[in-house]
Amino acid sequence: MKKTLVSGLPLLGLELTDETCDQLCAFGKAMVKQNEVMNLTGITDDKGVANLHLLDSLTVMASADLAGKTIIDVGCGAGFPGVPLAIASGAKVTLLDSLGKRMKWLESCLPELGIEAECITARAEEAVSTRREQYDFATSRAVARLNILLELTAPYVKVGGMVLAMKGTAAREELSECTGAMKKLGLKLEEVREFPIDGTNHAVIVLRKTAPTPKQYPRRFAKIKQSPL
Repeated sequence: MKKTLVSGLPLLGLELTDETCDQLCAFGKAMVKQNEVMNLTGITDDKGVANLHLLDSLTVMASADLAGKTIIDVGCGAGFPGVPLAIASGAKVTLLDSLGKRMKWLESCLPELGIEAECITARAEEAVSTRREQYDFATSRAVARLNILLELTAPYVKVGGMVLAMKGTAAREELSECTGAMKKLGLKLEEVREFPIDGTNHAVIVLRKTAPTPKQYPRRFAKIKQSPL
């Protein structure tokens, strides 16, 4: 796992200490172990975990300067990308997910590995009531199509901050659906960063928060899904 991780870092333009790489791999191995009793991932081989979980998560770090900033991972699942970012970036990370079992595992696992991150069990459209526009960055992976995801993430970001949306080969197609959503939510596209990892394209869509998100957003999830902006 570590060999694959280290060999992939130059493709992201990143350099990490040996200690940081060890901690990233320790979390990857802890996830694989927990996956024996809990459905966390379908990717359990060392190379796959390094490429599709660890390096994939670090594309967010390669897309913005996170050091010393606050970042919320909306719908963090098994902890990606938030936990690798907490380990490697120097950001203050909040992990948000509605599935209590996963969050309880993260709450117990992370301190054992010496990883600092805040864990919140709640739905994204509900937790924002006390955290609106409090973060420098919001990120998310594999939660929803971009026109839905932006409504769930943008309200958390301060004006001047960024949404860093992780996507795959369909990134530009999904982006083409979001012109109206970006305008309504106070977002402006800055760039799409693309990273080749193990022969597959991984993209981070970088959107700047240029104006406050109106208070009516986010709506209830059923409404967001039924009628995307």
